[in-house]
Amino acid sequence: MDPTQNPFSPGAGTPPPALVGRSDIMTAATIALGRVKAGRHGRSQMLLGLRGVGKTVLLNGIAELAAIQDFHAISLEAPENRSLAEMLVPKLRSLLLKLSRVEKTKDVAKRGLGVLRAFASAFKVTVADIELGVAAESGVADSGNLENDLPELLLAVAEAAKVGESAVALFVDEVQYLSEEDLGALIVSLHQLGQKGLPFIMFGAGLPQLAGLAGDAKSYAERLFDYPGVGPLPDQAAREAIKTPVVNEKADISDEALALIASKTQGYPYFIQEWGAHTWNEAQRSPIVAADVERATVKALQHLDNGFFRVRMDRLTPREKDYVRAMAELGPGPHRSGEIAVTLKSDVNTVAPLRDRLIKKGMIYSPQHGDNAFTVPMFDEFMRRSMPNWTPDSPVTPSRGRKKKK
Repeated sequence: MDPTQNPFSPGAGTPPPALVGRSDIMTAATIALGRVKAGRHGRSQMLLGLRGVGKTVLLNGIAELAAIQDFHAISLEAPENRSLAEMLVPKLRSLLLKLSRVEKTKDVAKRGLGVLRAFASAFKVTVADIELGVAAESGVADSGNLENDLPELLLAVAEAAKVGESAVALFVDEVQYLSEEDLGALIVSLHQLGQKGLPFIMFGAGLPQLAGLAGDAKSYAERLFDYPGVGPLPDQAAREAIKTPVVNEKADISDEALALIASKTQGYPYFIQEWGAHTWNEAQRSPIVAADVERATVKALQHLDNGFFRVRMDRLTPREKDYVRAMAELGPGPHRSGEIAVTLKSDVNTVAPLRDRLIKKGMIYSPQHGDNAFTVPMFDEFMRRSMPNWTPDSPVTPSRGRKKKK
């Protein structure tokens, strides 16, 4: 098959050729946006799911819906060890400058720029001059306490949007990497914005532990957000995600091949794109058959091992690799902390710091107290392929090989 006509798009956040199985989430987002734009309350949303389920794609899709409704969209990705203030200031500066050039929002937007200048100074965020001739607002968003200052800043922004008969939508990916202080201040801000009926809504995406983190930051967070779960696609939707792009390219695929891809990918959208792309390239002609999928599986796994899986494992220390390899030894999970400690021939208290670090790095999460599961689907299989000779008393790392016993 002609690779230039390959319809599949493996990649982080890359839109799939057919977005299927997510209509409930998109419909709920459309309604929430419409309510906010009409001056009514619309509940903010946090999309929760493992790696590879398409959270970023959905977040980007909702941002497109917001653009259609003429929202001012602010998009952030929260990396580790970077403050929310540092990420927000440049984005809010651009928005307020845009509003300051419109006659009816000019004055309120310039006040917003003054509030932003005060906020940036309080949190030592360095950006280009916010606006020549605009002085910092005194006594507003300048205390240096984020939980006090961020709500005042976002209130000023939302008020400017309201004067312009518009609305603001904030999109934050990888929310679990925000510090507890940042997440708490953001929740307080959304609470106050909602109480004042201002046109501001947030859509976030993160790993499954995000709901618990939000609750830890502020106990009332569960009442501020909807938490739609984003999981693997059901079998029929997975088959549709494969077949529709193929048929759109005037080709066909057998039912056996569809079933095989759906099974091997377990319905995870990222893996569907990976298998779909390699299967298309392996097929000599239409229809695509099961033998094409079997050949493609070897290349798909190699590609995932060298990229999607590898980049995550390379962030781990040797001892952290031992911990996740012990989890992999037990299977896909979830696994009790005690079981993992036994596999490591250690005790729970000794390995607890490893578990905590892995949770903070977004490698594992706790579905319930004492349980541990991978945030990356099929990671147990990768770890067994990557560290095949590992044993708990003589751990092996990919770079060092097996340690010699004394």
